[in-house]
Amino acid sequence: MESIVELLEKVVEFIQGSGTLGVFISCGMMTIESILPFLPLGVFITITMLVLGKVWGFLVSWFFTIIGCCISFFIFRNGFGKKFDHLTENKELIKRYKKMFKDISLGKLVLVIAMPFTPAFVVNIVAGLCKMDFKKYFIALVIGKISMVYFWGYIGTSLVESITNPIIIVKIVISMALCYIIYLLVKKIFKLDL
Repeated sequence: MESIVELLEKVVEFIQGSGTLGVFISCGMMTIESILPFLPLGVFITITMLVLGKVWGFLVSWFFTIIGCCISFFIFRNGFGKKFDHLTENKELIKRYKKMFKDISLGKLVLVIAMPFTPAFVVNIVAGLCKMDFKKYFIALVIGKISMVYFWGYIGTSLVESITNPIIIVKIVISMALCYIIYLLVKKIFKLDL
């Protein structure tokens, strides 16, 4: 645990020492994470909040996460969407899922995006491929990402503080367990395949 915190502290020091460039690096990584899902979004949100503070760090993380999701959406809507349509034109099951996701209500879409355990890149890809109305997608993104960014920022910054105060680890575990339970309930109630 301490080696992770030491690594995180070194990254924060590097970003702080790099000034504006360091913040741009962190923001760029958050944007890229929405397209390349193997990058750890929670780490970038944590670093940004540690460097900029909780309020500015939250706002910057929220903004750049939305930018990355929109880029991903348009890549799959315009670039890969046509190839995907051609490959799956005879697949009824895929057509049904695309229609179901395209017709999802704004409220349900907000809930799906707001859950911290929902793979955001999957939502971006499916929304783009099914040609979802961008206005609906964008509104859901703006609202839903508030909860998700706050959750990962709280978890990350609290985890760093937990080295000196072990009670915080208990709060983090409880918070993550509650979010995951809510995610499972929403998934079951709305019969979402995510």
